[in-house]
Amino acid sequence: MLIFLWRRNQLLVWDPVTGDRHHLDVPPGFDNEETRIKGGVLRPAGVAHHFQVVLVGNSDIQLTQAVASVYSSETALWSNLLSAPLPADDPDVVTRVYHDMCSVMIGNSLYWFLIGNFCGILEFNLDTQSLSVIHAPVDVDVNTCSVTVMRAEGGGLGFLFLSDYCVQVWKRKTDCDGVASWVLGRTVALDKLLSMNSEEGSQSPRILGFAEDNNVVLLWTFIGVFKVHFESLQSKKLLESYRFYRWFHYYPFEAVYTADAGIM
Repeated sequence: MLIFLWRRNQLLVWDPVTGDRHHLDVPPGFDNEETRIKGGVLRPAGVAHHFQVVLVGNSDIQLTQAVASVYSSETALWSNLLSAPLPADDPDVVTRVYHDMCSVMIGNSLYWFLIGNFCGILEFNLDTQSLSVIHAPVDVDVNTCSVTVMRAEGGGLGFLFLSDYCVQVWKRKTDCDGVASWVLGRTVALDKLLSMNSEEGSQSPRILGFAEDNNVVLLWTFIGVFKVHFESLQSKKLLESYRFYRWFHYYPFEAVYTADAGIM
């Protein structure tokens, strides 16, 4: 688990099973005043005792640049900064990583959602060590809608958009000429799927998190907190509903190993 210690400008990599903790200084080049820094921690396959941290955010020199750096516990070093330009049509609005959505791992890339001047997705490719920006399939107002990046049906990049009780599931496809575009896969009426009377709820459902290994979305509704698998349209209520659950931060643990093996 990756925890940001803002006052110290540090990161805490914490294994809640073994209790192992590692404090890392945030490398130079990241803005930590006007925008938020986000990241993801991962463990290379077959390596039990080493980990990597991928950090993304806005440049402290130019907010219209996204920057990324990778830390390796094997070398105890951060990589050089990588950068990618962010759309800046309105100079008064900064495009930044959305703080309410954790990173999502799909294939060999980590993804974050971007908001502000531009609604899109920030991709960090672990193989090519490159940073890129992808347009979202729809415009998103995070004050009234919920979104998450997800694994698409059949693999690849997917995008889930929730507005009121309507869910749209999108997939990123590449044609024979190498041109990528979004395709709407399915639309789901959430009130029917979860057997809710939408007229009884004073607040719309909200995406709380995403469990990437099982491709399951966590949802708050006025009747409870659910996990939903949108490929199979299967759901399960996890908690009875309380209003304050809507604003909690949820971090799914999908696989726990012994202390010798560690945790992913």
